[in-house]
Amino acid sequence: MDLGRIATAMITPFDSNGEIDYEVAEKVIEHLIANGTDALVVCGTTGETPTLTIPEKRELIHFTIKKVNKRIPVIAGVGLNDTAYTIEATKVVEDFGADGIMVVAPFYNKPNQRGIYAHFEAVASVTHLPVMIYNVPGRTGVNISAETTIALSKIPNIRIVKEASGNLDQMTEILGNVSPDTFVYSGDDALTLPLVAIGGRGVVSVASHVIGNEMQAMLQAFEEGRHDVAAKYHQAMLPLIKQLFKDPNPVPVKYALSKLGFPVEKVRLPMVEMLDEDKTKYDRIWEEFQEQVKVIKTL
Repeated sequence: MDLGRIATAMITPFDSNGEIDYEVAEKVIEHLIANGTDALVVCGTTGETPTLTIPEKRELIHFTIKKVNKRIPVIAGVGLNDTAYTIEATKVVEDFGADGIMVVAPFYNKPNQRGIYAHFEAVASVTHLPVMIYNVPGRTGVNISAETTIALSKIPNIRIVKEASGNLDQMTEILGNVSPDTFVYSGDDALTLPLVAIGGRGVVSVASHVIGNEMQAMLQAFEEGRHDVAAKYHQAMLPLIKQLFKDPNPVPVKYALSKLGFPVEKVRLPMVEMLDEDKTKYDRIWEEFQEQVKVIKTL
């Protein structure tokens, strides 16, 4: 399954009472579809799933699938550190009509590589849906090795990898040893262009909430051989991306999206909103980025 170049890991909007705001969620979905998003990932890290209840996760996934209505693929985050729960959630979202599932490496348990393989194998065996491997050792405390990812890619419906290890050497090893129909996506916005340059497909992005069109322009320039232009986009984006991760994700991107008119700044504890000084710095970097993009578009 090809998710395109940019899949957005969607935020979860909350109202003033801390409940999921579905009216705003619909507006965010429409904004993303209209601004450079090729696929949506719902109930991932950016969606604050550690603080969502199981009923909330299921309702949000179901809602998103219905509102998207097959215009772009919707990938449902179902992974937990409990294989039995992950299997149960997979069956539920398959019935909802999800186009694929994202399964994170089991966290806290810290399984070895054999345990990680067995976890993904068990989940993949109960569904016909494409399975996205989500490797994010900074969150889970365990790295899915290149060898394990390569082995898992031989399972027929495991053909998508979200690599958020930040390790380009590991990504290169994976890309050099999987079949051409296995797509490797960066889980780090800052590594989007470097990964595509070594054969990756694209990015599962946070920054695309606010710069999706510019990211598409960067990747289009690269595909067209205008590597100097692609590099300029990358260079302009990097300070903004770094500021979007100044605080734990999704705190900064929720602030950034609120600056575009979406009332989504509220986060659930233990997340807390950005300090005013960091908001001011983001605003400055955003203005500088806009000016740089104007120049790049003339190249």
